[in-house]
Amino acid sequence: MKREPRSWLFVPADSARKVEKAVDSAADAVIFDLEDSVAPASKAAARDFIKGLKKGNGGPDWWVRINPIGSDWHNDDIEIIGNGAISGIVLPKAESGADIVQLAHRTGNIPIHAIVTETAASLFGLLSYRDPKSPLAAMSWGAEDLSAALGATSKYEEGGELSFTYRLARSLCLAGAVAAGVQPVDGVFADFRDEAGLKREAEAASREGFTGKLAIHPAQVAVINAAFLPSAADVAHAQAVVDAFAANPDAGALSVDGRMVDRPHLIQANRVLQRSQGAQ
Repeated sequence: MKREPRSWLFVPADSARKVEKAVDSAADAVIFDLEDSVAPASKAAARDFIKGLKKGNGGPDWWVRINPIGSDWHNDDIEIIGNGAISGIVLPKAESGADIVQLAHRTGNIPIHAIVTETAASLFGLLSYRDPKSPLAAMSWGAEDLSAALGATSKYEEGGELSFTYRLARSLCLAGAVAAGVQPVDGVFADFRDEAGLKREAEAASREGFTGKLAIHPAQVAVINAAFLPSAADVAHAQAVVDAFAANPDAGALSVDGRMVDRPHLIQANRVLQRSQGAQ
């Protein structure tokens, strides 16, 4: 089984130099951006550039962030999805599962990664993404567009931590993705020069249940990949839990490595083993 992408690296689709650097990086997935990082006057050229890209063997998966449903550029963006090298679509400013259905009607079964907290209305629709027939593959959250939509002057408390509204959006994204059975992906860490800060945030996200993180610079990729790859000790313990329950299938609780574990620990152990497999 192929591992879920740990690092999702954004790159402006109108910069050949940045695209080349991104696709040669160790990112698990590269997102060619046609939305925020590309000016309106450059969007047509960026689409043409993506159309002309040829993917070799290996390397990151290729995704495209299109412009939002209802925007002036959305329909034109969809036309480039026929490039067979593209693994999926990133849909910004999604407000509910209905947006996924609408997009899927036009794009078929290509996987969709929805950014689900960028408007005020989106915070009330996080449970609507549950649909077993949906091509939804991942959900991530964003604070920049949300703060603009809410008219906020800052996303942060005086001490530097995210304000409650944005912590709430992050938690709702995590819970909504798990409820929908898709990958929960943490948002960007904007200061790409602050490696220590990124490491703390990515490791915290991994502990909370996120299995990947958005990146805005290739320098962030290695830190993110390491944060979401279980350690050898974690894998060994998880395997011991799985083996113990396999040997005692009727047990509700068992002792493993001197600690009591029960069925929720078995679920966690299987997730750890899944995340450790399928390296690209």
